[in-house]
Amino acid sequence: MPKILAALLIAFLHTASGAVEVQFQKVTEGVYAHVGDLGARTRDNEALNANIGLVLTPRGTVLIDSGATHLSARDIDQAARRVTDQPIRWVINTGGQDHRWLGNSYFQAQGAELIAHASAVPDMRARAGDQMQALKGMLGPRFEGTQAVYPTRLIATPDAQLDLGGVRFELRHRGGGHTPGDMMVWLPKTNVLFTGDIVYVDRMLAVLPVSNTRQWLLAIDEMEALNPTHIVPGHGKVTDLATARAQTRDYLVRLRAHLKPAVERGDDIGAAARSFDMAPFANLLNAADLHPGNASRVYLELERE
Repeated sequence: MPKILAALLIAFLHTASGAVEVQFQKVTEGVYAHVGDLGARTRDNEALNANIGLVLTPRGTVLIDSGATHLSARDIDQAARRVTDQPIRWVINTGGQDHRWLGNSYFQAQGAELIAHASAVPDMRARAGDQMQALKGMLGPRFEGTQAVYPTRLIATPDAQLDLGGVRFELRHRGGGHTPGDMMVWLPKTNVLFTGDIVYVDRMLAVLPVSNTRQWLLAIDEMEALNPTHIVPGHGKVTDLATARAQTRDYLVRLRAHLKPAVERGDDIGAAARSFDMAPFANLLNAADLHPGNASRVYLELERE
């Protein structure tokens, strides 16, 4: 099929079958967020069930995460253009999950610089094949054009400061969390914190095989020290410190505290998971489905510790 016809077919499928609608809502002056679907990645949301950030500066805009595919990146770009006519100068990837970085190729082609913590890139490389295979199977033609393009400007220290147009971006990495490269973006002038997947609200967080809950809690300690007015979590609505604490930190703290003696006693891993008191977290979407896997992975992590 000629390339132009293939492109038209992709565009038609994208438009005709309920494509995701990206909308940036104002958080505070110069700072915007798209709040993704709370549920799982699906064909209809183009696997974009994560939050995306947009920060305006006098010298261009900064995007926090790039989406899961070439097409969702295009949707993000179009939504950004409805907010400002300034070009996207930087894309900061907050971690190694697919919807944090697989839109990179689109924005690199537009001239944006790709930024992440150095710890994110080995994780991206290790999991890119599996991520892309899964998304291609789910999305079919809507996955066309997506390429694994890795960040080129890498942060090698726990703390770094970048400036664009007089707007200061402070980057905080505490050894990972949900993924090894999880990095928070702090805007001290507006007291806004983009946490990436360090914080989930409204839905249950997911502990992955690459997660490290000990480091995850160190990142949350850093969040507490910053005392942000506005938190843009990785998933869920824009929130405050008390809610982030109750729905992310408390779950991880209680789960580790519950499982540590079970590990020391050598209790059955399934029984240990089932005996955890889920009542404070039962209202979170997907809690019943995700908790058993979370508990099993934390149990194994504690064994390694």
